[in-house]
Amino acid sequence: MQSSTLTLVFAAFVLASVMTKLWLASRQVQHVSRHRAQVPGAFDGEVALVNHQRAADYTVDKLRFEMVSTAIGTAVLIGWTLLGGLDALNSATRDAVLPRFGALPYQLTLLAAFTFIGSLIELPLALWNTFRLEQRHGFNRMTLRMWVGDQLKEVLLGLLIGLPIAALILWLMGAAGPQWWLWAWSVWVAFSLLLMVLFPTLIAPLFNKFEPLKDEHLQTRVESLMRRCGFAAKGLFVMDGSRRSGHANAYFTGLGASKRVVFFDTLLTKLSHGEIEAVLAHELGHFKHRHVLKRMIGMFAMSLLGFALLGWLSRQVAFYQGLGVTPNLSAPNDALALLLFLLAVPVVMFFVAPVFAHFSRRDEFQADAYACAHAKAHDLRQALIKLYKDNSSTLTPDPVYARFYYSHPPASERMAAMGT
Repeated sequence: MQSSTLTLVFAAFVLASVMTKLWLASRQVQHVSRHRAQVPGAFDGEVALVNHQRAADYTVDKLRFEMVSTAIGTAVLIGWTLLGGLDALNSATRDAVLPRFGALPYQLTLLAAFTFIGSLIELPLALWNTFRLEQRHGFNRMTLRMWVGDQLKEVLLGLLIGLPIAALILWLMGAAGPQWWLWAWSVWVAFSLLLMVLFPTLIAPLFNKFEPLKDEHLQTRVESLMRRCGFAAKGLFVMDGSRRSGHANAYFTGLGASKRVVFFDTLLTKLSHGEIEAVLAHELGHFKHRHVLKRMIGMFAMSLLGFALLGWLSRQVAFYQGLGVTPNLSAPNDALALLLFLLAVPVVMFFVAPVFAHFSRRDEFQADAYACAHAKAHDLRQALIKLYKDNSSTLTPDPVYARFYYSHPPASERMAAMGT
């Protein structure tokens, strides 16, 4: 493919994706606003009108923010690629670093500079989302000091974890021959699995406090449920989620012997023991149906295809020129290829997202059915309704928007499938 053709194809995908995003968001805004005045019949008497309207307002505000973010993100993408931003950054980095420090430091500096500039561009949006949008709707509980601390921790983790893995992959790209992508994929899989093991005990505690569940009655119910379902976990923990947000949740984390059950402290204050048991049974349903394993295998398969594609594209001059970059003549192009790939692939994958969303919704229905079989369906319904209310999730999504984006079925569909 010639570089000019690739440029046109890329531009067409960018235009199509941004127009689709804005069209879907506008549909959702109109649909939610149109149904703001009345609670859906399926939830009449269970959800107050004030809660329904609060969810509608929160949904609309989030969507308008996302529309602005989409426009800004698209402009930044075009700036990095077709307008020559990445090409200029590469030239400056190469000229400053390569002669004095060599090829690998130059490539790592390019990756770091790109990440740093991208983070600076996104910083105002992140601040607005946390301290205006989330705060306006009563969810944000972070102070600016805490927020800055989290950002610094993420930067430190990026340096300690991201740089070594990036250095190894770049070294493989230059030293492992034409099949480097297979070796790099193997490293990526091993790194991902290791991260799943280490995350609960080494990384998550950097951001939140985790304490053993102290409610003995709830602990007994949860352990009994897990025994009935044949599931073993290393421990039951409560996370201080209320320090940062008013949203409530529960989740499993870890891999193998490091698996643990984590409850947000906000969840424990809002749900009864029976409702918590039903929510946990839903999560156990994902493990029983091997959804977690299937998603992990699917993720690794997709990453293998991605590495293979990158291995081919990195050898095509048109790939660089078509996306606004002049490849290096006297230096490796591996970091450039990696960055261009990371910029371009999401534009194409956006149109595949509905397929993954469809299968995710199917998994959620199966997990709901499992929960109803091992806990009380009424408890699951009440738990979901409380979570919808407390998280201000709309009960009236636009059907097209939901089919495209939703990883979980809309509330009305979930309740109907549960027969409650």
